[in-house]
This record gives sequence, C-alpha cells and structure tokens, in this order.
Amino acid sequence: MPVPIMPIAGFALRYGAIALAGYTIARATSHGRLDQQVEDIMDDTPEGLTMRTDEGQVNTTLRWRRAFRLNRSARGVQIDATALTRVKVTRLQ
Repeated sequence: MPVPIMPIAGFALRYGAIALAGYTIARATSHGRLDQQVEDIMDDTPEGLTMRTDEGQVNTTLRWRRAFRLNRSARGVQIDATALTRVKVTRLQ
C-alpha cells in the first residue's frame, strides 16, 4: 500500500519552518541578567502612579498588581507589573 507523501511533506515543511524561525530567534536574542538591587527597588515601589520632577528631568513610577481567579475555589494568577521611567530633556546650543 503506497503512502501519500505530499500531505506528510506539507506538514514537515510547515513545522520545519516554524522550528527554524524559533531557533533563529533564540540565537539572535541575548540572555538577560538578573540584578537583585533592581528587583528590590521594584518590590518597594508603591502601588499606583507617582511622578516627580527635577530640573530638566521627570521621574515616573507605575505599579499595577491584581489577582485573577475563575471562581473562589479555583487556582488563580497574580500579575505584578512595575514600570520605572526616566525622561531627561537637555537643551542643545
């Protein structure tokens, strides 16, 4: 009994292309580093939005923390997003 090769070749080509793209992206990205001092600063950031201005610079922090559950007895997920931003504006001559 002959095996139809065209459907198998189509699947192999499609998944091979996806695997090659994933491998290329994994090789192109650099490994991040974990800085414990920065992690501690983000953990100490108050929840909500804060903004502070100095001469020629604005510092902003944002922390959003929420827990989501499907029902009271189900496991949930907690999202803790922290953003630290600094924008410096310098007048050029």
